Amino acid sequence: QVQLVESGGGLVQAGGSLRLSCVASGLPFSSYAVAWFRQPPGKEREFVAAISGGSAYRSWIESVKDRFDISRDNDKNTVYAQMTSLKPEDTAVYYCAAGLQYDNVPERYEYWGQGTQVTVSS
Repeated sequence: QVQLVESGGGLVQAGGSLRLSCVASGLPFSSYAVAWFRQPPGKEREFVAAISGGSAYRSWIESVKDRFDISRDNDKNTVYAQMTSLKPEDTAVYYCAAGLQYDNVPERYEYWGQGTQVTVSS
């Protein structure tokens, strides 16, 4: 069966960095777009960044555009989110999701990981 497993979350001070990883199994990974979504405490899930299967297309929400990067290694079935200059408002559970269509809406993504907590202290 398809599995997505996130790792790399944790507690970090404002201004710090984290790198999230999402390892996929059970699907032709390079055919799938992968996105990161996040859900802050008490708020709705929101799109953060996405990358197409061959890495030709990448996108971010405006609030992270100059601070986060998304990349992938198809040989390792892994997508990364490199997060720098973290702010307390980045605190959330971060989910990776895989789908056949590159998009920024959660409905386009068929498979989801269990999430990893990122907490940024001020």
